[in-house]
This record gives sequence, structure tokens and C-alpha cells, in this order.
Amino acid sequence: MPRISEFYGIVIEVYFVDHPPPHVHARYSGDEALVVIETGEVFAGSLPGRALRLVRDWLDEHRGEVMANWDRASAGQPTEPVEPLR
Repeated sequence: MPRISEFYGIVIEVYFVDHPPPHVHARYSGDEALVVIETGEVFAGSLPGRALRLVRDWLDEHRGEVMANWDRASAGQPTEPVEPLR
């Protein structure tokens, strides 16, 4: 599972050959949520409110790069790092 970014204790990963919809795995302090790249909606798991807001802010800033990583990982290709939220 490639880690593509990390910020404020939140780890963002994209799994190889994962199921739709395009999403990231966001982990924070023992919690994990699957967050849809396009909408920021959580479709599995949960994160504390502040952590989820930070993930959504990060997605807003880097949606194109994150989607490109989803496409790469879905094809079994290496992913590229994405700048953390600042």
C-alpha cells in the first residue's frame, strides 16, 4: 500500500488494484476512513472531525495529483508522493 502523503499525523495511502470508487485510505490515531477522491465523502470507516476536515482540505488542493496516483495504482504502477497539507 503506497503512502502518498503524510501531514499532521494523518497518513494517506492508495492501494494497488483497489475497488471503485476512486478513494484514498486515510489513517489517523488508530482510525481509518476510505475517502472518495472526487467528493471527499467517507464511504467506509471514520476519522475524528478535525482529521477528516484536513483530509478534505488536502484533497481540494491536490485532487488531480491524487486521482493520477489512483490511476497509476489501479494499473499496478508506482505512485508518486503528493505534497502534504501546509
